[in-house]
Amino acid sequence: MQKLLAFLVLIPLLGISQTKNVINVTRVFPKIDKIAEFEKALAAHAKKFHTGDWKWRVFEIQSGPDAGGYHITEGPDSWDQLDSRGNLGKEHTDDWNKNVAPLLTQKYQSSYSTFRDDLSSVELTDYADKIAINHVFPKAGLGPKIEDMLKQLKKVWQASNQSVAVYEMSSSGEPQFSVVTRYKQGLKERNMGFRKPMKERYEESNGQGSYDAYLDNINKNTDHSWSELLFFRKDLNSN
Repeated sequence: MQKLLAFLVLIPLLGISQTKNVINVTRVFPKIDKIAEFEKALAAHAKKFHTGDWKWRVFEIQSGPDAGGYHITEGPDSWDQLDSRGNLGKEHTDDWNKNVAPLLTQKYQSSYSTFRDDLSSVELTDYADKIAINHVFPKAGLGPKIEDMLKQLKKVWQASNQSVAVYEMSSSGEPQFSVVTRYKQGLKERNMGFRKPMKERYEESNGQGSYDAYLDNINKNTDHSWSELLFFRKDLNSN
């Protein structure tokens, strides 16, 4: 009986440890005269080696400082899965090194982040083909303040029928929140007039005068931010 009770106590902890909310993002940048060859090699690599839990979703970066790069998302997985993944194998590594790596520049990025359901207005896997990412960097020690701001924004996104996924960077450089707007209706959602002005929508959800306080909090709590547009490349994905 004591063993059974101990196991029942552990069940919630096991559920938490197995939560599939971890995303690995790799950004690669092909040589300008090798793009066609790179895309062919990348697609072949993804279809052969990155399926199931390790499936890839590939986006082409359209704007911002990383324009021309490719944003490769693997997951979602749990930390436990990543911990037990082990070596990817010689065949995988040889394929990448022989067929893909020679077509790339030296610029390369890799990061891990966790999906924050409490800050998002859309489910993790409710994807869209066109997205905008706003990279928000809190001032030192002020990450919780940014979280509070995002909770207020979530009310606005929900009321406005906006699909926004929020990720928190994990041991991958500067502390950062990635705020990903998923354009479920396409880029027309960016048109002026598609929705009410932000100030009006914000104050409808958070009260009169709240928008000015929000702007003040951005100034106080944010170190810097930058944004970009990305388009999904279904032809480069895993099966």
